[in-house]
Amino acid sequence: MTINKGLTSLVNASPDFSNQGLENAINDIKSVDKDDGYSWIKSSIDADTAIEDNTVLTASQKNDLKDTINNQSHLNFGRYLNDVIRHTNTILNGTIIPIPSGETQTATFLEILQLVQSIQTLIPELYGVPASEKSRDVNDHLGSLNNKFLETEDSSKPVFTSVKDTLSYLDAMARTTSSLATASAAVRYSNTQLITFLASVVADSTDFQQTLNTYGSQLAGNMTNLHNQLASEPLLTMKNQLIADRDEIVTQVNLEISNVSGIRTYAETLANNTSYTSLAEDTELRKLMSRVAQNTDWQTYFNDYETNSTNLNPMYNTDTDSDKASVIDKVLEEQGLPDVLDYLDLTSVANKAKKDTRINTTNFKHYTTEQIITKCCEQLGITTSNNTVYNRSELLLNNLNQRDRDIIAEALDLNESSNTLS
Repeated sequence: MTINKGLTSLVNASPDFSNQGLENAINDIKSVDKDDGYSWIKSSIDADTAIEDNTVLTASQKNDLKDTINNQSHLNFGRYLNDVIRHTNTILNGTIIPIPSGETQTATFLEILQLVQSIQTLIPELYGVPASEKSRDVNDHLGSLNNKFLETEDSSKPVFTSVKDTLSYLDAMARTTSSLATASAAVRYSNTQLITFLASVVADSTDFQQTLNTYGSQLAGNMTNLHNQLASEPLLTMKNQLIADRDEIVTQVNLEISNVSGIRTYAETLANNTSYTSLAEDTELRKLMSRVAQNTDWQTYFNDYETNSTNLNPMYNTDTDSDKASVIDKVLEEQGLPDVLDYLDLTSVANKAKKDTRINTTNFKHYTTEQIITKCCEQLGITTSNNTVYNRSELLLNNLNQRDRDIIAEALDLNESSNTLS
């Protein structure tokens, strides 16, 4: 139901969706510097931006350069932090959903939101589990926009906070550890050189590939040297934390790319399966689909549909196994069972036995009541020797009443089986 209060104000204004929160957090990480205002950390982010924004380098040249300087990926902050920004931009403008070459991009952020919502409903209906168990909940599609990197539900640090704190520690250590200071300064210098060179390249430049390769290789070498300076404690713990944080960020982004880029197909498949199952109520269409489908699971579903439908009975729904006995008692009561309680009433016991589907009543009209009870006991494997007719009647009645319970218990099991997603 739509809430009217504030609705007019809402529709008269643009939502102005953006990833500004992420940009602010990354800018906060950039600001980590206890020295001269331009750290090796910020230079890494600026270098990645310079590569991405360059209008002269081809896509292939950019990718080769990025791969070269990503040799120590946990220290290549610009790559994985800027990738988050670029990734979320593609969600907001819809371009994360691929389209055939030459076609117009029609995907929108609204469509993505609607498809995510549809998936949250369809997965529980079709699989009987929440969407999270299929790695398809809201955060599995849009977590980077939903502050997954900026907030946590427990006392642990958000991943962006962890990255900032770790870099702050390393930056402070670089002021007191000469080898770390030298290594980080070399990385900053290489980044600065690369940024300056990229700014100087113009469209009519020739033969700059060798120089570009040189700058890339120098930066990669300095990154390796910085990595090596973090080989012992307490710096080793910080390095391992950077590796873990970078892996968490990249894993989340890759999951979102996989989920959202194919979301149209995935949501359509779920919706189509729901539509097919709704057609199963039509007998002729059900037969048709069971014959046309080549998948045995589909054939089984439609072939067994009528039987399973017959087995469904809301009266037999139970929450736990402990409820089964009480449900059986309730159904027995509603059906007027047990209808015979006194085994001394031989006629009533005999009449009840004749209704039991396990009993062959041929020639029963020629038997006395006592003989019928004996014959029924024999057919059901109830001992008759050394038992009086009343002993036999008691044993037979117990068997018949238990049979009533067993029939209901079987119906309960069939109902549960037909009502259980599989």
